[in-house]
Amino acid sequence: MNPALPHLIIVPIVLPLLVAAVFLLISDGRRQFKSLVNVGAALANLVVSIEILRRVDAGGAPGAIKVYLAANWEPHFGIVLVADRLTALMLVLTGIVGLSAAVYSTAAWGRAGVFFHPLFQIQLLGLNGAFLTGDLFNLFVFFEVMLAASYGLQLHGSGWPRVRAGLHYIAVNLLASALFLIGLAMLYGIMGTLSMADIAVKLPLVADTDRGLLHAGAAILAVAFLTKAAVWPLNFWLVPAYMTASAPVAAVFALMTKVGVYVLLRLSTLFFSPAAGPSAQFGSRVFLYAGLVTIGFGVLGLMSSLRLGRIAGFSIIVSSGTLLAAMGVGEPSVTSAALYYVLSATLGASALFLLVELVERAATDGDARPRSVEIEPDEDTNLDDAEGALVGRAVPVSLALLGLAFMACVVVVSGLPPLSGFVAKLSLMAALFNPDGVEIASAPASAAWWLSGLLLLSGLISTVSLSRAGIQQFWSPADSPPRGLKLVECAPVLGLIVASAWLTLRAEPVLRYTRAAAEALHEPKAYIDTVLATNPMPGQARRREAEEAAP
Repeated sequence: MNPALPHLIIVPIVLPLLVAAVFLLISDGRRQFKSLVNVGAALANLVVSIEILRRVDAGGAPGAIKVYLAANWEPHFGIVLVADRLTALMLVLTGIVGLSAAVYSTAAWGRAGVFFHPLFQIQLLGLNGAFLTGDLFNLFVFFEVMLAASYGLQLHGSGWPRVRAGLHYIAVNLLASALFLIGLAMLYGIMGTLSMADIAVKLPLVADTDRGLLHAGAAILAVAFLTKAAVWPLNFWLVPAYMTASAPVAAVFALMTKVGVYVLLRLSTLFFSPAAGPSAQFGSRVFLYAGLVTIGFGVLGLMSSLRLGRIAGFSIIVSSGTLLAAMGVGEPSVTSAALYYVLSATLGASALFLLVELVERAATDGDARPRSVEIEPDEDTNLDDAEGALVGRAVPVSLALLGLAFMACVVVVSGLPPLSGFVAKLSLMAALFNPDGVEIASAPASAAWWLSGLLLLSGLISTVSLSRAGIQQFWSPADSPPRGLKLVECAPVLGLIVASAWLTLRAEPVLRYTRAAAEALHEPKAYIDTVLATNPMPGQARRREAEEAAP
């Protein structure tokens, strides 16, 4: 790391941990103060993540990997944190969504129950740790920290629908954790290490008699993360859990599926690269076909959904299927476009989850069910025109803002021009059809057509479903004007939409960054060599031993 800031990598883990501990010392009556501290910590987390990305990218290809030995032990034995371009990208994405959700929660949800703010910070701790860790055991630790916090956040605000969906969510994720631990134990029994870089070095040397057990352990481990990535048929829990969660929690949960996809991408390119011998490209076809089926399932869900919450949930499933299918192709240019797609899809889904509550609040009586009322004639109603349709009535500013924000979310989520969703899908299809003539060895020739067709179909169905829901919410008559919006509710949604617009305007440098990240993933030698070559810092005891050993 840079000598000026040698401990920068560990800040995204230590900062939320310390802030969560401080929250436990503050009385519950000072909730407004807690909200401000929560927003400040989320902002600091974003700033640190941006600085990590800047330092990783500034080093060029040789310096694009930063390693931190948390306990100052050799990488084979101690806790290793690794920041490369992919890690830094996910940290910044987590920081943006986390800050937006924290600001939104200050309006009401931060005061709707106890321990919201410490759980929120622990959630960020788990997400950041999962992206930064360089060994499988600590991946399990951060995975459990993230899930434990999500259990409390999912139930935040009470209510029977939330409790029922939360119990399903907890049961499924506990099963996934058990599978994770079983797969971890099998890999450790075969490899004798849990360091990702060390496993990547030793994996080609595994005896043929043990390779079947190795693949079984890797498959069990993959099922745990495929469950979190919401692959079909392991995604039945997602839509009920996400649509019943509070708005800021659902926005953060949009990142949870990306953790599963991130880990699968990281481990598959690191462990089963072309240098892995007989294990090369293990499981890539499974990712491809499972992703295609998941997209199809998400499209069917979008077609059958009327409520915005369900549509937002199924859009998460479609995005996860797209990422898994792109990962199964196994081509750096496709992976590069998929990483851009991660940014666009997550920002769009998070903004949509925040909008769901605001939109439904404007058109419901508080029980999240659309009103059905009769319009009474008044001075603003022309009964002779369109049988009582409203003519000439001024649109409230809050409703106009909601409508414009909703339209922007539709454009991003559906992949329509001119925002980042369109750029992401266009980049994916351009990479799939391979204009440079590079052969894609790990995917069949029909994969490009199937995935491109499903991308177009999902965009069409998303547009129809969201438009249908928008008509129901914004064009249906209401017996009272919509309530005014608070600035802290509008600002996060606007910020996410602006971030998506920035992705569009800066598409070329962002794609250049994701291209470098994808190439490093598919050529993991630099990652492995950098991690294993990192030496502990010479402490006082080590210096004394070196001096005594010197002649």
